[in-house]
Amino acid sequence: MATRSVVPFGPQHPVLPEPIHLDLVLEDEKVVEAVPSIGFVHRGLEKLVEKKDFHEYVYVAERICGICSFMHGMGYCEAVERIMKVEVPERASYLRTIWCEMSRIHSHLLWLGLLADAFGFESLFMQSWRLREKILDMFEVSTGGRVIFSVNKIGGVRKDMDGEMLKSFLALFDEMEKELRILSKTFLNDYAVNSRLRDVGFLTKEQAHDFGTVGPFMRASGIARDTRKLGYAAYPDLDFEPITSEVGDCYARTDVRIREIFQSFDLIRQAAGKIPGGEIAVPVKGFPDGEHFMRVEQPRGEAVYYVKANGTKFLDRMRVRTPTFANLPGMLETLKGCQLADVPILILTIDPCISCTER
Repeated sequence: MATRSVVPFGPQHPVLPEPIHLDLVLEDEKVVEAVPSIGFVHRGLEKLVEKKDFHEYVYVAERICGICSFMHGMGYCEAVERIMKVEVPERASYLRTIWCEMSRIHSHLLWLGLLADAFGFESLFMQSWRLREKILDMFEVSTGGRVIFSVNKIGGVRKDMDGEMLKSFLALFDEMEKELRILSKTFLNDYAVNSRLRDVGFLTKEQAHDFGTVGPFMRASGIARDTRKLGYAAYPDLDFEPITSEVGDCYARTDVRIREIFQSFDLIRQAAGKIPGGEIAVPVKGFPDGEHFMRVEQPRGEAVYYVKANGTKFLDRMRVRTPTFANLPGMLETLKGCQLADVPILILTIDPCISCTER
């Protein structure tokens, strides 16, 4: 019988961008069990509803995470708007959708670079992040920020994008798409990359369902579910279908995310072509009273925002169920039976965001 040993993995590790900690139970080089330990970056953000009024809390919500900050702010705003029955202007909904898809491109490119870094392909890492810089530049032009944007507010958005800006963005997206098609050939066809991604970290369709996985992690196992199809912001007016793969390994999860980037380019083009004129915000009077669950498709998967209000300027509760929290059980399942050298790649293929998860 092979000797068992326990190896601590994280929270600091040369390959991991997030402070996740696992105790790996090994038989020689084979992982037989992984025991997670979370809580390293707990910041008590949900407690701040007691000190920040419901308008100010938008800024707290978007600081849950730097990578998906826009959608955290939007998810919170949409929940409060539904409680208060606020009709957001159609143009604001389209602007939110464009920024959402820009966030998805930014997040997926960041992830592709980190994945390349995990298996030692440094030039691929640099090229992915070089492309990502173009998205950050567009965010800076349209919102004034590169990480925290502060353009969401209850009732709409704070900044507009005029026709010239949108036209210039679309031209940049065309250039980015050409570059990404070249880059994606390396991710999907290169022998060295394939040897690290194919037939590693399987998660079947049944396991993905039973473990409650979300996002590209779930869709790469064959479940065609995307929260955007529920119809928030301007998504009801856009034509798209969830991107899936039937394979369920690390390669499939890479393939799904790359195809989602191209889909985001298409969604932005659709939104820019249909965006109506008009106001970008409506005045909001009074205080929210009631509760609402809002579901948003973050780059990593479905995020749930629960807001409970009591008719005063301070909320009773604001709770977030993040995608990474839902994906951790599935990740632990994929780790069983893998080699120790594949652990960083397997963890990265769920695209973990511990900052979101622990708040």
